[in-house]
Amino acid sequence: MTTDIKKSDNELIHLFTSGNESALDSLLERYKDKLFNTILFIVKDKYHAEDISQDVFIKIIETLKSGKYKEEGKFLPWAMRIAHNLCVDYFRKLKRFPFAKSNTDNEVLDTINCTEQNAEDKIIKVQSMGKAKDLLEQLPEEQREVIILRHFANLSFKEIADMTGCSINTALGRMRYGLMNLRKLMTGK
Repeated sequence: MTTDIKKSDNELIHLFTSGNESALDSLLERYKDKLFNTILFIVKDKYHAEDISQDVFIKIIETLKSGKYKEEGKFLPWAMRIAHNLCVDYFRKLKRFPFAKSNTDNEVLDTINCTEQNAEDKIIKVQSMGKAKDLLEQLPEEQREVIILRHFANLSFKEIADMTGCSINTALGRMRYGLMNLRKLMTGK
């Protein structure tokens, strides 16, 4: 598995489709955090984000095994497009069958249990993330989506444009206006 780290995404995909199961483990391990964090920022619920992440991995595996994956672009933008579409499906389902959202978020406990920082730094980190999420939620959906995909998923503007079905200039504009709006929200001006 350590040699898999140096392999490209396409090499790992070829290895997996040839029967090497560990190649898929390496590929998914490479991107699982980016995918999960992007889904989490979109759906804003840890448990639903976990479910959607699992669905993304299942869809990736099924597509690769069926031979339907086309190497037209990079693996990550393709996987992010799957994640984005499943998030859209989640919200469509939510509109049809609304349910009460649980407020039992364990982010504070998860951060406090972390051993890398002292307790004060951990609490400040939780509060900062909470403020950032609150500010992001106040943005129009298109601006929020571009900021999340750019800063949390590290996608290029071309990849964002392809995923969201807009031009690169539109994606850049949404980012610009989103950042301007965030600045206004932070400063109160």
